Amino acid sequence: MVFDPHSAQDGRPSGPSDSQQSALLGAVAALEAAVAGLTEHPDGGGERFDTALRRLGGLLGPAGEAESAAVGPRLAALLLDTPLFPRAHLAMMVGACVERGADPVACADGVLAGLREALSGALLLIDRWAETGADADGAEGHDQDRDALPDPDREDPGRARTRITEPGRTDGWHAHRAVAGWWTLQLWQQAAFAVCTHAAVRRAARDSGVGGVLTELIDRYRERSDRHDLKGLRYLAAALDDEPLLVLHRPSGTGYLLRMDGLTDNFQLHTLLIEVLVGGGHLPGTRPDPEVVALSRTRWLDGRRFIATGAFNLVAPDGGWIWNEGMPEDIPVVDGVRTLVLDPQPYERSWAAGRFVEQVPGDLRLERVLEPAEAAARLAAAAPALPFEQAVR
Repeated sequence: MVFDPHSAQDGRPSGPSDSQQSALLGAVAALEAAVAGLTEHPDGGGERFDTALRRLGGLLGPAGEAESAAVGPRLAALLLDTPLFPRAHLAMMVGACVERGADPVACADGVLAGLREALSGALLLIDRWAETGADADGAEGHDQDRDALPDPDREDPGRARTRITEPGRTDGWHAHRAVAGWWTLQLWQQAAFAVCTHAAVRRAARDSGVGGVLTELIDRYRERSDRHDLKGLRYLAAALDDEPLLVLHRPSGTGYLLRMDGLTDNFQLHTLLIEVLVGGGHLPGTRPDPEVVALSRTRWLDGRRFIATGAFNLVAPDGGWIWNEGMPEDIPVVDGVRTLVLDPQPYERSWAAGRFVEQVPGDLRLERVLEPAEAAARLAAAAPALPFEQAVR
């Protein structure tokens, strides 16, 4: 069963009736009892669990904000005790509850732990798939189809598990974990995206170290496979909240301390730098169109296309370029604060206005203008920008 939290609600009532609410809460209680039964009797109770999960999925669709807030944390608490494959579908239900008003922090731990498990499993499958390829089992020639990683939408996970099970291991647990991770990663990606759109979840993950582990796993996965599109989640996980940014404008010798919130991409950052520094009268230039600025902060795209125009070359203190296609986390930390140098553009730049992750509002605020002596000292320590030919290497 795949539960789609984004399915259309056309024709449904705006909120559940009293009987629907009662049925939903009863379904949650039934699932809790079924999970407890699995914990006590691992070899039995599977049919009861499957029935309870299907019933819950059918009832959760029309749930409103109050019901989602009530059941979301309860469902999240069941994740770690749920078998691997249905665990991902349960996580999708948790994500749907968060989108409708459930406490994201109360729901996040189980979802992010499941994402970590799925990523680790998927990476294990990639490794074992290469180890058990055509050459590994003595087949002659090169079998491209055998080398291709399995398609979760079309292929049998049982066959994949058989192929990657390590000889001499009787339990096959690692193979099962690898296959489950590969087959359910897209569901975990969607559930994790739902909770990580909330700044409180991102801050907690960053402070605990979970965020760093997840970004490292996502980076490793994206280097090895493009089967699942994790770019949006990667940008979201790297979003900087309540983060100071020291900006040095080399042509004028001025400096500014700003603060970033929810910025996920450097196109967005570049737009807001122009708005705050040029629009605020601190630097010469042309202020961006208000619509362009609004799209970089909170407004959703509505089909219209607005073009943002660059004003600066973003440079690290060591002279390396900070590319618009990157993320604010690419800006290095110097003396405890991310530090960015603004140089004149070596060529004109423009891009479609907006935010890479529209679900997250972003902002950039000026906190203070540096004293001239402080700005001069900071700039004196910054290297000149690398020539373009060296910057692109």
